[in-house]
Amino acid sequence: MLAHHGTLGETMSSGRVTVVDHPLVQHKLTLMRDKERSTQGFRRLLNEIGMLLAYEVTRDLPLEPVEIETPIGGMVGRQIQGKKLVLAPILRAGVGFLDGMLSLLPSARVAHVGLYRDPETLEAVEYYFKAPSDLADRTVLVLDPMLATANSAVAALDRLKARGAVDLRFVCLLAAPEGLARLAAAHPDVPVWTAAIDSHLNDHGYIVPGLGDAGDRMYGTR
Repeated sequence: MLAHHGTLGETMSSGRVTVVDHPLVQHKLTLMRDKERSTQGFRRLLNEIGMLLAYEVTRDLPLEPVEIETPIGGMVGRQIQGKKLVLAPILRAGVGFLDGMLSLLPSARVAHVGLYRDPETLEAVEYYFKAPSDLADRTVLVLDPMLATANSAVAALDRLKARGAVDLRFVCLLAAPEGLARLAAAHPDVPVWTAAIDSHLNDHGYIVPGLGDAGDRMYGTR
């Protein structure tokens, strides 16, 4: 059963998978799917959707009271409790979300997880990893536009957990049912936020209908 909630728009949640169905998100996603969209336009839209998804994935962060002085007088406001977030883009394409999210979450720290997909096996191969030392004390948002086979997502989550991360959330633009199932089997404790769940994967491991290779379209390397 999907529940609806949210002030940003209609957000459908099935517990561990949340589909952000806000009209702005869906409109921008449709523009991105268009194969005629320019590299510049694709990159800009990915940045904008990243900001909108950041709003949704952080809606339940705990708040604590804080005493402040406004120009008129004193009051007790609310601010985010504890240490701030870590944004962990999976290179390359995950970086497309980063600027939009940092504009909304400027105090977040950034981890980088460098993975590429072997074209023969479709398995994730790590080539770079750098993260803050205190991951255990922070909420980590793992960013990758496409959740296809989920091999890269699972590998990234494995690596981050090995470095101590315990509060992890996965944010993507599109997800395939196969990728959601694989991620749930490997990391059932990690919730997922996505703008859409597409039909299936093709023989090359691409999401159908999808939008092609997000990294290639973002950087013009098709």
